[in-house]
Amino acid sequence: MKPAAFAWERPDSLPALLARLAETPAGVKLIAGGQSLGPMLNLRLVEPALILDITGVPELRTARVEGDTLVLGACVTHADIEDGRVADLTGGALRRVAAAIAYRPVRNRGTVGGSLVHADPAADWVSALTALGAEVEIAGRTGRRTLPVERFVTGALSVALGADEILVAVRVPALPAGAAWGYVKHCAKIGEFAHAIGAVRLEPGADRGRAVIGAVEGPPVLLADARPLFGGRIGADFAARFDPRVADQALREAGMADAVERHIHVTVLGRAVAAAAAPDPRANTLPEAA
Repeated sequence: MKPAAFAWERPDSLPALLARLAETPAGVKLIAGGQSLGPMLNLRLVEPALILDITGVPELRTARVEGDTLVLGACVTHADIEDGRVADLTGGALRRVAAAIAYRPVRNRGTVGGSLVHADPAADWVSALTALGAEVEIAGRTGRRTLPVERFVTGALSVALGADEILVAVRVPALPAGAAWGYVKHCAKIGEFAHAIGAVRLEPGADRGRAVIGAVEGPPVLLADARPLFGGRIGADFAARFDPRVADQALREAGMADAVERHIHVTVLGRAVAAAAAPDPRANTLPEAA
C-alpha cells in the first residue's frame, strides 16, 4: 500500500516552520527521520494534507553543552549519539542506549525528538530520558516552555504538545561523579521493541535516585524518589537492598493487574539495578532477548 496524496514543504528556519504550522489546517504532520511516520503513511493509518520536513531547520540538528546540561536538538539522530558526534555528559549512558535501539539503518535516520513525540511506550528514549531526569524544550508562536519528560509523555502515543507547537530540544543533565546508571530491556529478539524496560539513575553518596519501569500500556511508571525500592535509603549496598515488592506495588497502583506481566517488569528492573552496581555503572545498557 502507498500513502494517500499529500503536500510536502521544508522550512529553512524555526520562525518559518512555526509560522507555517500555525497557518495549516489540522491535517498536518511533522517529519524528521520518518521511522514511525513513514510506515504509518504507507499503511494509511494517517492521511495528512501536508507534511512539514523539519530537518531543514539548523537549530534542530545541533547539540551543545550548557554548563552541566547537554542540549540535544530534536533532529539529532540515534546514530549521532551512538557514534559520539555529540557530547555525552552521562558517562556513556546515552551512547549505550542509542546503540541498542532497533537496527543501524533505523538509528541512522531516527531522531531523539521524533521518538519522544511519537511516545511509543516501548521506545527506549521515553524510559531512559525519564530516568535521567531530562526535560524537553517546546517552541510555539507565543514563546518557549520546558517540561520534564515524565510530564511531556502523557500516555501511549500521547504528549503534551499544542497543535501549533513543536519539540525543539531535549535537555539532559550530567550524571555526577559516583552516580550509578542501569538500563535493561527485554525483547523477543534483539532489535525489536521492548516488552519490558527497567532503568535506574542512583546517587548513593547523596541518597537519592530515580527508577523507571517502561514498556507498559501508558507512560513509564516513575519512582521519582527511588529510596523505597531500597529499604528507605540508597547506599553503596543498594543492589543487595532492592525490594521487588515495592516495584510490584507500584505496578499494581499503575493498573497492571496481570501478575505474570508484573513479574517480568519487576525482574527487568531488578536487572537494571544489578547493572547499575557493575564496575562501570554509568555505561550499562543491556538489551536481552527472550
